[in-house]
Amino acid sequence: MGTKPVSFGNQPDPIDRAEAPGEDGTPVGETRAASGGRYPTWAALRWLFLFRLFLAAGLALAFSPSVGGPLLAHGNIGYAWLVLVIYALMVLISGLHLYAGWPSRDNQVYLAVFTDIVAFALLMHAGGGVGSGLGGLLAVSVAAGALMMEGRLALLFAAFATLAVITQQTYLELQGEVPGSAYTQAGLLGLLFFAVALLARFLYRRLRDMEELAARRKVDIDDLSKLNAFIIENVGTGILVVDGDRRLRLMNQAARDLLGAAGAQPGTPLGRLSPALAEWLAGHVRPTASQGGVIQVGDREVRPSRQLLGEYRATGVLLYLRDNQELVREAQQIKLASLGILTASIAHNIRNPLSAIAQAAQLLEEGGGLSLEDRHLLDIIRRNSGRIDDIVRSVLQLSRRNQVEPRPVELVAWLEDFCAEFREAHGLDQTHLRLLSEPPPVQVEADPRHLHQILSNLCDNALLHAGGAEGPPHIRIRVGRGDGQHGTVVEVCDDGAGIDEETAREMFTPFYTTRAGGTGLGLYIARELSETNGIRLGYERGNPKGSCFRLSFG
Repeated sequence: MGTKPVSFGNQPDPIDRAEAPGEDGTPVGETRAASGGRYPTWAALRWLFLFRLFLAAGLALAFSPSVGGPLLAHGNIGYAWLVLVIYALMVLISGLHLYAGWPSRDNQVYLAVFTDIVAFALLMHAGGGVGSGLGGLLAVSVAAGALMMEGRLALLFAAFATLAVITQQTYLELQGEVPGSAYTQAGLLGLLFFAVALLARFLYRRLRDMEELAARRKVDIDDLSKLNAFIIENVGTGILVVDGDRRLRLMNQAARDLLGAAGAQPGTPLGRLSPALAEWLAGHVRPTASQGGVIQVGDREVRPSRQLLGEYRATGVLLYLRDNQELVREAQQIKLASLGILTASIAHNIRNPLSAIAQAAQLLEEGGGLSLEDRHLLDIIRRNSGRIDDIVRSVLQLSRRNQVEPRPVELVAWLEDFCAEFREAHGLDQTHLRLLSEPPPVQVEADPRHLHQILSNLCDNALLHAGGAEGPPHIRIRVGRGDGQHGTVVEVCDDGAGIDEETAREMFTPFYTTRAGGTGLGLYIARELSETNGIRLGYERGNPKGSCFRLSFG
């Protein structure tokens, strides 16, 4: 294996590439031991090398001739220095092995621990035996070995250290330098080694279990964070989070669309992002403030609400944004759903007595001998009966709007047939209803019945409002491409006076009409059927006058 520079920081080196986890979670290039433990990392070996190096330097200072004390006064300083020099050389050689990456990491730990035990036992002997107090160094070596090997071989290290202490104690007794009672201290020191080994093994297992639990919790938290981010990003309600300085912290796609801020970045001041929203928040930030109000953002009406993230300004605010038009539309849907259930159930029962009333009025008219006042009353009966019948028919159409049967439609050819039929039914010629198309032929996917109803309602509406005192009505149907040459559009335009802004906001509302005899359902039905078929229906004021309704396909 080639040599690599040793680095003692947190920066990874090429040797640490073997520690990157593989697909099964095991570091690449490593084999798990039979016991399930993991080998020490190169970074841990570097820290062990540094610890041993500083320990050798500290012992050299402790045994220096310039240092005196009761512990070292009776020791063999020359022998201790010889041991320290050899120990320092062994530590430096282990650094070279670490530099070369040879032998394997576990073997380097074995060599380091056994070398330390032997060296510290010899130093303890040079210091006068177990009474020197240097036996604690062997306990440090046992603990370091147990931690480095993840608890494995901890008892072996303790047994070797105990054997070393007893061996040097026996040698001193044979030399007559210490009394036999010192065996008690040696035995207690051996018990200390085993206790340290067992404690290190227990602590390491607890730390490993906590580390694995933390890793699992981190994975769970990361998954939950991704799930939360996905939900927030895809929820239909606009969501913003601003901090105490009213700077953007989080914003989902719905909020970007509502505020027209596609390029907004975290840290952007709310006042720059949306002055209207910042002004609204300034007036509603108090906990007791009401949640009502609508702000104007471009051409949209947005209804904001807020949730304080704490009792103080510094904790920030969570803002919810909803399109007010969508809320109004939802309210209309709920109202019409309830109305549809009611009216659809009685529509057929209304038609029977309505037919009887219309037939009775017709029989009275055919009987003759009626005065002008009676004929006027019969005319009122006919008109209002027809109006009720139109309302019943429209309600039945609404109840059937979800029955969609889409199929390919050659739009230009289909519109030519529709225009011919509409002209014949309303007594119009080609100058009053014109069809303009751009080549090539266009094919769309829609339900022909619904498409016929949509165009009929739009053309009926145009026929009512087109023309004027200057002349007959003129209606123009144009087929072409949408903006950017994507999609197909059909425009139904007239030459009337146009629609004012207030009426334009309400004209798609059900039962809203500006005509005394109207039902107020024509444009609403046209929009509902358009949405059912995936068609967007919009309105634009004509230039310089008139109205233009646009159907946008796909």
